Amino acid sequence: MIRAGVVGASGLAGGDLIRLITHHPGLELTFLGGSSRIGRRPAELHPGLRLDLGLTVEPVTEDIADRVDVVFLATPAPVSAELAALLADRVPAVIDLSGAFRIRTPHLHDRWYPKVRRRADLADRFVYGVPELVGDRLADAPLISLPGCYATAITLGLAPLTLGLGLDLKTVVVDGKSGSSGGGLQLRTADLHPFRSGAIAPYAPTGHRHAAEVGDFLTRDGAGTIGSLTMSAYGVSHVRGLLTSSYVFPAEDAGPLGQRELHRAYLRYFKDHPFVRVRRHTETLIPVPDPQAVLGSNFCDVTVLRDEEDDSGRIVVLAALDNLVKGAAGQAVQAANIRFGLPQETGLTMQPVMPA
Repeated sequence: MIRAGVVGASGLAGGDLIRLITHHPGLELTFLGGSSRIGRRPAELHPGLRLDLGLTVEPVTEDIADRVDVVFLATPAPVSAELAALLADRVPAVIDLSGAFRIRTPHLHDRWYPKVRRRADLADRFVYGVPELVGDRLADAPLISLPGCYATAITLGLAPLTLGLGLDLKTVVVDGKSGSSGGGLQLRTADLHPFRSGAIAPYAPTGHRHAAEVGDFLTRDGAGTIGSLTMSAYGVSHVRGLLTSSYVFPAEDAGPLGQRELHRAYLRYFKDHPFVRVRRHTETLIPVPDPQAVLGSNFCDVTVLRDEEDDSGRIVVLAALDNLVKGAAGQAVQAANIRFGLPQETGLTMQPVMPA
């Protein structure tokens, strides 16, 4: 069994990690770490988990290296930066769910994460990316930085265009809508029920750091290029789930791309990736992708549409996922599976819960 530790065990992503690991046939939960809930059991922290694992939340020290083979950091970015420095080269695999090491380019990191001081040598060593796009690099990687939930959806949506078809994209404009769990458990006035219920709140209407993250990754790894990628983000009254709508304007020399050609390109690109479901917009009783149709699962549903009425060649890419599973804990377990040579779907075959 692969011994696993979860740091940030009292948070939402930490709770989902505990849930997934306890049902995983190849992982054994051997350590829970934190700072504000020392001595608490998982069942006390997460009402849905009535488990007696014989574990309580403990402080994190370098001694945990004797108890774990992989540690998941479900902690705020400044904390992850400190813990990575403590645990790197002591624990065989450190998987960070925060933004501490997502953006490799130093000046971009400083712009979007000005309060996160990280070791430059560690930033260069972390492997970043969605498992579907960089799976071969995750094998035996000692340090893994997972994308943000929005970044996962955006990157999966754009990858067949840039990495697959090698298109040069002149402009990409992203509209993102996410449920309240995307903000974690911090208490903010805007997240109180009287304000959040029924809301469509433009909390980042002119920019979001996940967009910078996507641009940083695809600029380094893309066969095609992206001239400009901007994003507006909105909070909606759902608890789980997010939807990204990417409005893509290819460069003028990209050539004509019809609906059938685009759909087939996406099917080809993801044919060996079970967690990305390429869907036709009208294939079900409700239009998809819809976050409701993926809740509780590790799936990302993707639809590509050619706007036949727009002479600019506009392509609309829709992507939906559960921000706490495929956008966080599920993707972390998927990365761990690849890292330790297990089939990537191990422990993650649960189907979505709908209606939720």
